[in-house]
Amino acid sequence: MRILDNYIAKTIISGTLMVLFVLGALIAFVDFISELDDVGKGQYGIIDAASFVLLSLPKRLYELFPTAVLIGSLLSLGTLAGNSELTVMRAAGISIMRIVLSVLQAGFILLIFVAIIGEVVVPGSERQAQTLRAQGLKQNIILGGGGGFWARDDLSFFYISKVFPGLNLGKVNIYEFTADNQLKSITHAQSAKYKNNAWELHRVKQTDFANGQIKSYQTRLETRKTLLNPDLFDVVSVQPENMSAFDLYQYSNYLQENQLESSHYKLAFWIKIFTPLSTLVMLLIALPFVFGSQRTGGSGNRVLIGLLLGISFFLINRTMNHLGQVYHIYPFVSASAPVFLVALGSFYALRRVK
Repeated sequence: MRILDNYIAKTIISGTLMVLFVLGALIAFVDFISELDDVGKGQYGIIDAASFVLLSLPKRLYELFPTAVLIGSLLSLGTLAGNSELTVMRAAGISIMRIVLSVLQAGFILLIFVAIIGEVVVPGSERQAQTLRAQGLKQNIILGGGGGFWARDDLSFFYISKVFPGLNLGKVNIYEFTADNQLKSITHAQSAKYKNNAWELHRVKQTDFANGQIKSYQTRLETRKTLLNPDLFDVVSVQPENMSAFDLYQYSNYLQENQLESSHYKLAFWIKIFTPLSTLVMLLIALPFVFGSQRTGGSGNRVLIGLLLGISFFLINRTMNHLGQVYHIYPFVSASAPVFLVALGSFYALRRVK
């Protein structure tokens, strides 16, 4: 049975990667054409545009992956059915559910692959892409280690770990100097938010250096009218869909602890969890059409119906996500309901296959 598992896995994975390569190349070409509109602005050249598209490609592939799995599995398993290989397997005494198990084992490999892309590759590459584009167009930020960036305002230097939508900043370090380049003070803030035309610094620790003395103090909240121009952060804001599940979990908890609106980030967290699982759902959608009787219609009809169902799944999924935000449905429910409903429907269809 291990030989059968490996053969089916190899067939599905190779088909999925082939479809993913074709879709990725098409999307990259379209994105590059779109970026040409900004070539020539500031120092943003054609090499920068190509680099931006390549760095953005992991995110695009992550979004396209379930679609690639659906098309790849329909084509791969359809080929096995067309060559009567599935018929031979069943004639040899292998049950449909045993073949389904082999297919799902391949699905778990693809699930792990897409999860690694979403958690490890996408956040870093998308941050680098946005920063590269911002540097070419505005030249007012410098990428730092650990995902943050440096900025300068007169005699003050700022290190911001992360920028979230709504002008919410992660950890902020402020280094202020005197006119003769002497360190004046160091300020560490756990987070910052732009509110009512001022910056609110939370959990502040400041050390002042003056007249040969060192003085330190701490405060939970400090308001500064002048810190940095808010327009600076428009180009480096970390959108929820570009964050890892771990970061989304931490930041949504932080918002909840501070009695701030966190449902958008919680929904993004659960979408991040269920997006890899939708890989298995795509396989489940494909299986009933592949195992259906050859007398009920051609393989082309089954592929067409399967693709339409796949598109319907994405439309329902997105609709449920947005409705969850509008009607304040618990994020776990709005993110998981389409996955579970389609999975149950696919299992029911499989049980009816003769």
